[in-house]
Amino acid sequence: MRVLFLMFAFPDMDVSFNMYTALVEEFIKNGHDVSVVAPVNQQRKTEISIEKGISILRVKTLPIKNVGNIRKGIANLLLPYQYDRAINKHFKNKKFDLVVMPTPPITLVKLAAKIKYQNNALFYLVLRDIFPQNAVDLGFMRKGGFIHRYFRKKERNLYNEADVIGCMSDGNIRYILDHNKSIPENKLEVLRNFQKKYDYSQNSNQIGKEVYGLEGKFVVVFGGNMGKAQQLENVIELAKKCSVYPNVLFLLLGEGTAMQRLETSITERNIINIKILGTIPKQEYQDLLGICDIGLISLHQNFSIPNIPSKTLDYFNVGLPVLASVDKATDYGSVLDEANAGLWSYAKDIEAFKHNFDKLYLNPELRKEMGKNGRKYFEQFLTPDIAYQKIISHLQ
Repeated sequence: MRVLFLMFAFPDMDVSFNMYTALVEEFIKNGHDVSVVAPVNQQRKTEISIEKGISILRVKTLPIKNVGNIRKGIANLLLPYQYDRAINKHFKNKKFDLVVMPTPPITLVKLAAKIKYQNNALFYLVLRDIFPQNAVDLGFMRKGGFIHRYFRKKERNLYNEADVIGCMSDGNIRYILDHNKSIPENKLEVLRNFQKKYDYSQNSNQIGKEVYGLEGKFVVVFGGNMGKAQQLENVIELAKKCSVYPNVLFLLLGEGTAMQRLETSITERNIINIKILGTIPKQEYQDLLGICDIGLISLHQNFSIPNIPSKTLDYFNVGLPVLASVDKATDYGSVLDEANAGLWSYAKDIEAFKHNFDKLYLNPELRKEMGKNGRKYFEQFLTPDIAYQKIISHLQ
């Protein structure tokens, strides 16, 4: 079977991996002919690159990551035309049976539909970002304004054109059905986040401890994007309250638009138990997680859409118990409860956040049990072969 992945963010497979590289590898492993279209750094030209033996069409685009909302919006609007031109040039005579497209973005809908109809293919939407409502929740867009109406129309079109919509949770499905009455319920299914199993080496862990100065520290780690959506002010408040424990260190790994503001706030408030590092290679990141004690999740209190943070995969994968601060719309707390793999409270309730931290910090057996439960849940529900079987079943 010939499969086309339309991707918004796709790392070089020779040097890193993420959720979608794992899914691509799963399709390859099962004997399918896979093509991937993804952005390339703006300094390079559009070209086919071979990564792990797989042909990836890297398309020159405007900067997409770590730029302002206006620049990001323009880049998203131009993306379908840049992709279409590149596909016509490099995949001119290629036919496809399946088109897989995750969100973000939603602006590729017209291109995905065009390829679907030209090839009589199945269009599978991996819904991981409910836009534009998330932008409204965070104050980036005014509900009912021209820009919101434009993107809302794109969103409805996307759901109509997709043959199957894979949602992160039951809460996601309920939200889509409640806000899009024309979408038939049988078009939606739960497609949980997924990641390949990672067995970190003890040797790498010891090296990581020395390199990052974590000896003797109880490490509470947050990994991933640092933006408004994560409301990391809650984490700063928690760290401040945890200063009574001299061995506790909050380690923030990643990048994002809120990073500089966070660093300034930490310095001005003289909070000394937080360490911020930039993005590190994925394998090194997983190794580092392996010597941490608690994995942090933080979601903005204003979200009205159910988010399931993908960084949970990294925590569960290495057996880290989760400490979460979440909004009231998400069903992420029920996921943690179902797996018995962590504790959660609502964003802005710092006392409850601290209470849950104390419970984990003071009970190593509870941490160990929840870490094992998370790994077990991961192996049972969150591996790429499970996602692959769900998607491929619609063509069988």
